[in-house]
Amino acid sequence: MSFYKEIEKFKGFDLEKYMEELTHEEIKKSIGREKLTKFDFLNLLSPKAKDHLEEMARAAQRRSVQQFGKVISLYIPMYISNYCTNECTYCGFNKNNKIDRKHLKLDEIETEAVEIAKTGIRHILLLTGEAEGLVGVDYIEDAVKILKKHFDSVVVEIYPLETEEYKRLGEIGVDGLTIYQEVYDEKIYRSVHLGGKKSDYMWRLDTPERGARAGLRSINIGTLFGLGDLVKEAYLSGLHAEYLTDKYLNSEFSISLPRINEAEGGYKSKYILDDASFVQFVLAYRLFLPKAGINISTREVAEFRDNLIGLGVTKFSAGSKTNVGAYSDLGKSTPQFEISDNRSVAETEKAIRARGYQVIHKDWELIV
Repeated sequence: MSFYKEIEKFKGFDLEKYMEELTHEEIKKSIGREKLTKFDFLNLLSPKAKDHLEEMARAAQRRSVQQFGKVISLYIPMYISNYCTNECTYCGFNKNNKIDRKHLKLDEIETEAVEIAKTGIRHILLLTGEAEGLVGVDYIEDAVKILKKHFDSVVVEIYPLETEEYKRLGEIGVDGLTIYQEVYDEKIYRSVHLGGKKSDYMWRLDTPERGARAGLRSINIGTLFGLGDLVKEAYLSGLHAEYLTDKYLNSEFSISLPRINEAEGGYKSKYILDDASFVQFVLAYRLFLPKAGINISTREVAEFRDNLIGLGVTKFSAGSKTNVGAYSDLGKSTPQFEISDNRSVAETEKAIRARGYQVIHKDWELIV
């Protein structure tokens, strides 16, 4: 069974009517439940739930400390190629964009890794554009082998692979996968993915399951807020995380809340996720998915990220750059999107500690 069956069930649901009839008393009951149902989760995502953010925050903080303690783990992203064969209207790497493209050679990957390792971070996220002819699995394997010399944890955010290909990566030390559906609304998905393999909705939707079947320890999913209806997208991404958690007991699942940021191509969103709604969604995720990690990237500004500490988030990116070869100045390339929190790793650590939380550089290591 694919998660798509759950999406199909939701297609006939009258969300507008449900939201109109929802009462504040029902929302309060949802906040107080130890184990939330799907409808409790939907209640906490509703516009009416904004009147109950303080109660939600207290409950989310309590759940978060019980499950994770007062810690934030850090990771850093590393882009090794921005060539892409896809036509995603919202992405800076769109193949039709006239941007500075760069593809790192293996010795350049080593140079970048050495520079990044100086920050003290032990978890790295490896990213590429989707250009399989240039960025094949063999190349990614070689890159991972280099990174494993410098980092304890290597997670990949690359184009979707077959299960056997994820197994190959796992065997050489990859312990995690990040894959965003981008938008769960199938009609919108097709309208913003105009060409390339990423236009295959089902292939992407089932990617987390292939990673889990391959034995990858951690899998991070999410929707790109700004492409579709905010509540629907938050709801379906939460249900997706629950579905995966229940089905694949040997993997840990986490969720991210990326918002559309400025990118080449000038995509203009008609669905704007404001800060209050962002906080509301974080709290709802924490209460519905008490064991799931929640990741906040440097797409968000520094002050806003700091204010989310203690509300359920468990992981931050830090010192991020989204252009290829940027950490060691290996040449000009266009970033995938603009960074909003430009603090160094050390500055980010200081801000986390100022909130009474401990910084984690290394919480586990995969031995291969």
